[in-house]
Amino acid sequence: MNGLIKATWTNAISRAFGKFASTEFPPFLQHIINNAYVKLMGVDMSAFEDPDHYRSLNALFTRKLLYARELTKDPNAYISPADSFVTAEGDIENATALQIKGFSYSVRELLTDRFEDDAIAPVENGKYINFYLAPNDYHRYHVPIDMKVLRAVHVPGLLYPVNFKYLRKVPELFIKNERVVLECIDSANRLFFMVLVGALNVGKMTLSFDERIETNSDTREIRVYDYDDVTLKRGEELGMFMMGSTIVMLFEEGTVDLVENLEGRKVRFGDVVAHRRS
Repeated sequence: MNGLIKATWTNAISRAFGKFASTEFPPFLQHIINNAYVKLMGVDMSAFEDPDHYRSLNALFTRKLLYARELTKDPNAYISPADSFVTAEGDIENATALQIKGFSYSVRELLTDRFEDDAIAPVENGKYINFYLAPNDYHRYHVPIDMKVLRAVHVPGLLYPVNFKYLRKVPELFIKNERVVLECIDSANRLFFMVLVGALNVGKMTLSFDERIETNSDTREIRVYDYDDVTLKRGEELGMFMMGSTIVMLFEEGTVDLVENLEGRKVRFGDVVAHRRS
């Protein structure tokens, strides 16, 4: 019980930090805050506006790229949805995947019972890849391939950090944390899931196509959103984290080949991470 009480403070801390980060301070003070953050976290601002351009710390977190990135023209390529670090990738075995070596999680528990068996079964022996966004990364995430979103499920939960210390410390961390699960099909009707996992100080996760989904709120109820006509193009902005977090991708069995040796490496939004099988 004490552990649960302690863990729930992470939600309150995240909301308080989110309020601070969203505050527009006087320019001289905002200059100090923004530049201190950039220096402390080692943020590379070469592809963004100068730190003083952003009127709040949250605006700096969620900064837009100044220039569009060049993307592959291969229609069968899945790209990384974010600038991130690949903490784990590989085969889903017996309906479990790894959050990091030595710590596994249940695919069914991650996705929840709001998805029918025939929706989850195809990925239970498929592929997975985990993308960790550090606090100094670009915090917007993008569409990995031309796709349709069939369903979004918002799962309230805790907000443990998702850095390496906690990935190695908290079993089934992704299942404990708040998350938004997207059920998607690509242009060849191949099923995959994208799971946006919240973390400490991530006050909000957003989705560009549905403003109704509000994360890190007081609600404890799982909410389901079904869609008929949400079609997105590869590279489009999908949403943003308000600070570092994790994206998990789960692929239908026999549909993709992951790019080899990505685990333990940095990737950028736009890098090819998997190829759809013909």
